[in-house]
Amino acid sequence: MRNIIVLSLLLLNVHHVLSAPKGVTASLKAKWSMTPFLLETSEFIGEDGNEKFWLFVDTVKELTVYKHGESVRSYYNLILKKAGQFLTDLQVYLLKFALALRSYSPAVHASQQIASDEPPPEACAAFVSIHGQHSCSAKEIKKLLKAAAGRPKPYLYKNDHIYPGVNKTDVPVVILYAEIGTKKFTTFHKVLSEKADEGKLIYVLRHFVADPKPRKMLLSGYGVELAIKSTEYKAVDDTKVTDSKAVMNSEDDNNDDVQGFLFGTLKKSHPEIQEQLTELRRHLLESTNDMVPLKVWEMQDLSFQAAARIMSVPKFDSLKLMRDLSQNFPGKARSLTRVAVKQEMRKEIEENQKHLSETIGVHPGDGELFINGLHIDLDIHNPFSILDILRGEARVLEGLHNLGIKGEHQGKMLKLPVNAVDDSYALDIRHPAIMWINDIENDPVYRSWPTGVQELLRATFPGVIRQIRRNFFNLVLFLDPVREESVELVKLAELFYKHKIPLRIGFVFVVNTKDEIDGFSDAGVGFYRLLNYIADEYDLSQALMSMLSLYNTVDVGETLSVDTVSAYLKRKFPKANAERILGVESEYDDKRQDGALFYKKSGLGALPLALFNGVPLSPDEMDPDELETIILQRIMDTTTTFQRAVFMGQLTEGSDVVDYLMEQANVVPRMNPLILSTDRQYLDFTAKPVVDDWEDTTMFSYLDSRDKTAVMAKRMKYFTNSDEDGMSAVTMWIVGDFEKVSGRKLLLNALKHVKASRGVRVGVIDNPSGKPSGDNTVLYRAIWASLLTHKNKAAAEFVQKLLSEESSQLLQQGTKMKHLLIQGMDEDAFEKKFNTLEVDFVRSQQLFCREVLKLNPGQGAVISNGRKLGPFEEQEEFTVEDFHLLEKITLSGSAEKVKAKVKQMGMKPKHASDLVMKVDALLAAAPKGEVRRDVHFIKDSHSVLRLSPRENEVFYDVVAIVDPLTREAQKMSSLLIALSQVVNVRLQLFMNCRAKLSEMPLKSFYRFVLESDVTFLANDTVSPGPVARFTELPESPLLTLNMITPESWMVQAVRSPHDLDNIHLQEVSGVVTAEYELEHLLLEGHCFDLSTGQPPRGLQFTLGMSRDPLMYDTIVMANLGYFQLKANPGAWTLRLRKGRSEDIYQILTHDGTDSPADAGDVIVVLNSFHSKIIKVRVQKKAEKINEDLLSENSESKGIWDSIASVWSTFEKSITGGGSKKDDAETQKEDVLNIFSVASGHLYERFLRIMMLSVLRHTKTPVKFWFLKNYLSPSFKETISHMAESYGFQYELVQYKWPRWLHQQTEKQRIIWGYKILFLDVLFPLAVDKIIFVDADQIVRADLKELRDLDLEGAPYGYTPFCDSRREMEGYRFWKSGYWASHLGHRKYHISALYVVDLKKFRKIAAGDRLRGQYQALSQDPNSLSNLDQDLPNNMIHQVVIKSLPQEWLWCETWCDDASKVTAKTIDLCNNPKTKEPKLTAAARIVPEWVEYDSEIKQLLRRVQGQEEAATQKQTRSPSQHKKVDKQRDEL
Repeated sequence: MRNIIVLSLLLLNVHHVLSAPKGVTASLKAKWSMTPFLLETSEFIGEDGNEKFWLFVDTVKELTVYKHGESVRSYYNLILKKAGQFLTDLQVYLLKFALALRSYSPAVHASQQIASDEPPPEACAAFVSIHGQHSCSAKEIKKLLKAAAGRPKPYLYKNDHIYPGVNKTDVPVVILYAEIGTKKFTTFHKVLSEKADEGKLIYVLRHFVADPKPRKMLLSGYGVELAIKSTEYKAVDDTKVTDSKAVMNSEDDNNDDVQGFLFGTLKKSHPEIQEQLTELRRHLLESTNDMVPLKVWEMQDLSFQAAARIMSVPKFDSLKLMRDLSQNFPGKARSLTRVAVKQEMRKEIEENQKHLSETIGVHPGDGELFINGLHIDLDIHNPFSILDILRGEARVLEGLHNLGIKGEHQGKMLKLPVNAVDDSYALDIRHPAIMWINDIENDPVYRSWPTGVQELLRATFPGVIRQIRRNFFNLVLFLDPVREESVELVKLAELFYKHKIPLRIGFVFVVNTKDEIDGFSDAGVGFYRLLNYIADEYDLSQALMSMLSLYNTVDVGETLSVDTVSAYLKRKFPKANAERILGVESEYDDKRQDGALFYKKSGLGALPLALFNGVPLSPDEMDPDELETIILQRIMDTTTTFQRAVFMGQLTEGSDVVDYLMEQANVVPRMNPLILSTDRQYLDFTAKPVVDDWEDTTMFSYLDSRDKTAVMAKRMKYFTNSDEDGMSAVTMWIVGDFEKVSGRKLLLNALKHVKASRGVRVGVIDNPSGKPSGDNTVLYRAIWASLLTHKNKAAAEFVQKLLSEESSQLLQQGTKMKHLLIQGMDEDAFEKKFNTLEVDFVRSQQLFCREVLKLNPGQGAVISNGRKLGPFEEQEEFTVEDFHLLEKITLSGSAEKVKAKVKQMGMKPKHASDLVMKVDALLAAAPKGEVRRDVHFIKDSHSVLRLSPRENEVFYDVVAIVDPLTREAQKMSSLLIALSQVVNVRLQLFMNCRAKLSEMPLKSFYRFVLESDVTFLANDTVSPGPVARFTELPESPLLTLNMITPESWMVQAVRSPHDLDNIHLQEVSGVVTAEYELEHLLLEGHCFDLSTGQPPRGLQFTLGMSRDPLMYDTIVMANLGYFQLKANPGAWTLRLRKGRSEDIYQILTHDGTDSPADAGDVIVVLNSFHSKIIKVRVQKKAEKINEDLLSENSESKGIWDSIASVWSTFEKSITGGGSKKDDAETQKEDVLNIFSVASGHLYERFLRIMMLSVLRHTKTPVKFWFLKNYLSPSFKETISHMAESYGFQYELVQYKWPRWLHQQTEKQRIIWGYKILFLDVLFPLAVDKIIFVDADQIVRADLKELRDLDLEGAPYGYTPFCDSRREMEGYRFWKSGYWASHLGHRKYHISALYVVDLKKFRKIAAGDRLRGQYQALSQDPNSLSNLDQDLPNNMIHQVVIKSLPQEWLWCETWCDDASKVTAKTIDLCNNPKTKEPKLTAAARIVPEWVEYDSEIKQLLRRVQGQEEAATQKQTRSPSQHKKVDKQRDEL
């Protein structure tokens, strides 16, 4: 009762003025129409493989008929149910998240875009395209196929859905454009899939919705910020805004407490006074939202106070509270100052911070996120890429979960360092067959060199090879002495030796090994014996020196002959007996086979060969002309590796360098490309089949491939040679037909390997050549019977005997199996088993070989821990050495580490070995990402929020480190909430607080737009989509709205009557709504000239579709060869711009694109919200080698202006004024190009006035260039009318701030950046000079004078700051300190007006220098305080500024009144002394300003009147839509 009285008293004090709640909402819609959920779902499933995609398509063949009978929600649930047949529960959650994000919408729309490029036939719900001919009817397919072969095949993209029919290449390709689930699709699909199964055609499906719904969809995955602006200078437009009444949805904002009242609870218990409660809540909020700045001592502890507050509430509310505090911080700051912080918490946070900075380099205030140990950098990642990561992880997590690895063990397995597949394996060079001609460590020649490994760290000139007495660099040459290539290679070795290059050189001579050959019939053998003779008589190095001189007698192009060898012997050793040395009975023939044997065992390719530190050089590197530079380059490259090893203490003074080299992970005993190849396929062991029956082949045939594999693994029997612990880390399955010699040999080698190696087990699978029967499975059944009835050792011995060739001959001659048994075997048991074994299980095995291993009957293969090698060719031998290598590679991958972890789990050896095999296959098959970090905290009772996962389900291990009052926290809190709704997470969130804050940690309100599932309204229709809502904002501060989107998005405001740059809620009734549109997805790239390695500055690219090849264009920057092109989902063609670019250059190769790397047309498919970055390499055409793109003389005039400009396709709808002339006229036409930027209604009002003042003072045609990125929708709507009235041309240019250039966070600074940083790439090459005029300037002279002014070779001209107004002396910051000393005698220039000679600017790469300097300076937040002005002034020594005459810019703040008379332009600079508002200053200083202003206002009123009249006309003839249809359209 008492509560009610208190409440009533409070309510009496509140005046009853119920006004609409105020707030701000922002939304972002896609440029393309809504894509159906069914198609997006099919794309999601398609990522799991083509097979699943087509199964799903079959299941939903005619699903759209339900669309009309059901509510939207139940249709959506139906789609999920259908998808659920192919997805696990976890994947269904991820699918819902993907649909909420509309993550696959670009993929669907890309297909639509490709279809529209075909183009589709009129009024056609679905159509086929057969080699360029179209038809809407399935009946015509036959007719079109007939002549198809004569027409060229269509281009297929990487992500096209190709029906898994019979794979043939020489048949026609039929592309079906249709919408899955419709009747029309089913008709086509039936015909096409049948024909594809018969192998008559290749069937490709692309999504195509015949009449897309006009509704646009709202996107999510971005942030919206309302930053508090400084109001030191009043810069708000006073024009009134008329607003359509928008209503705020505020039901979800009642659950927080306001000054101790829990309004959510109160409203539930007192529904009758709901309105008054709302009013009271507003009153309390207003009284707390006073936003009075905090004192410095109040701020110090805010971060800790926020953490204390978050840790004090119930666990499940903590994330929401963190989101609330960080995203609404300016309004919450005062209440946080009253929170007390416990000493234990402070201490714990400091201890954890110390530990984190030592282990993973995270410092106080940093924000980091780890999912399963993978570092998620929030600057790069967005919800779309995080969804991809979740999806990739799901496979491994579900696999481990199914294999029974749960809880703590999961993390341990995941974090095992799986060695990335190495593509440069090395051969062990510590082999006696290598003859070394020198030894750096022991030969007297090198005695003067220092021996310490620390010498490597001494500084030297670049490119100098350090001479150290260690065998760091070893070159081994495998040569056949009689081949002509050997001559040059030996001479090259001599060159290295003579020049004292620190290279130890060894030879392996591969000569004829037959005993009966002698030195008189084979020059190679003669050469070898001669070498041995000299080595015996003198020493080895003398022998090798003689070898060099012997080769010097052979001319290049000749080969070593027997005569040369004997002549050399006679000449050099006249006393020697040639017969005794070279003849058949030679005493100098020992070890002749060694070289050949070593060569054969090594498994290397064709001779001649070279190994550098054991790594084989590729055949094309063996060209003697190239080899010298390649070896020297390798020496330089390897030096850095050694330096690192010395620095890290892995290589010490006591180490033997060669031993160190040969103990690296990539060193193998032999080379076998099949085993070492990087392209590896693995079986999937993670299924849990319902049955494990392989006796019933029919039943077995119905299982899918994962289930078949699991049954095989469960039923397999092994020959083992286990470790002491009874486990085997490597499991090999030998597949073959054991009635064939090749099959028997393979198994025999495997068994020999098992005998020699512990920790290996071998299972056997039969793949008979014919249909399995009693006759062709005899051997295999005997093997199986012995495994079932006998102990391991006996079975292995018996099988080895059985596999020998004599046994198989005996069996063929009719010997009974029992006569082959060995001593100690239980004859009866074996006989009984052998005679009763059915052949059925062999049929299942053959089926497994065909369907899962993709082997033909009779083919052999080896499977090692799930990795498939084979099929082997008939003659291909897999030797014991190969098995040894395969074991080493399998162990070093992850098997050894997996085994150690499985051992800790304590299970029976057989189960443990199975688990090692299955987990190893799973981890090895997972794509190799970055290293997983093990992040843990020393203490976690006060500073770590822990949320436990649901039991017995797959869970993600998420560790977040964040200071609750940072920009990272604003984003991360929303992300973590969504993550915990989408998947099962185990969360640890550490409060990484900063101490002693000296300023407000956050100066903005923020929302991150992200939903975990598609939301529906009460009437079961889809909600319009996610929106950023700001409610309960304080009304006093001035706010500016900023969209923070993923890197490659280009968004623009399309509708808002309000000034989004200056939102002042006190002056607004209701809600400020801002509607944005995702205008473009960027295609970014880097371009280099192959011959110089430098970016080709000034090169232009164009992007378009086949029917409109020039839609967007761009210029390449010198920084990183960067370029960006605007695009949207679809397939695009990138070309060199017609004109000089295409004349001088040609594209050679490209990466990251969707066409083969050497194809001339570069095709790029944009089909996701992710960034797309490509690399293009170009080269000058041979005849144009000396031409320069930016050279003055041969500029082909005329083409540029005619074609739409850089970065911005000509906005056809809004091109004002000047009509397009012919190419030739356009260029020579005298045009004044004026560039300006503006943001916010006030500056746009100034901008219009500036334009008017320019036009009034010149007779020259004017073209205005505006930066589109920040213009308001109302300006973009009205500019065309203005252009029409005043007869000027204009163009809107835009550029997205490149990701590699240091980002600014404050809107004003970003705009300043755009003024100066991208001048070379914003405008077409045809624009020679551009004049930048600030929006708040009034021009009183003809700007043609300024354009024609001689800049005396400088790239740009600026006006210096005035010195004449004396009373402002104290404010002239450039007169003292840094600027005074930096500028010397030069002046400090103002950036309100400047003229740029773009030709010169590009020629001296001024833009690239400015960006480089900006990149260096901007890392320090205190530098470049007036970015656009400080940067050119700072660079004045590198990029010269021409000082313009003072009268070009007059501004009252710095110039005296006397000079105003001669002023050519007047700038409304801010006055730091009086802080006078801009509008009053304008009217006072410039008399004509008021006239201009009223003239433009009149024009705008007239335009508005015309538009209103037009809309009224339309509404008189309304087209009535049925509401029902509208609801259906939402899918």
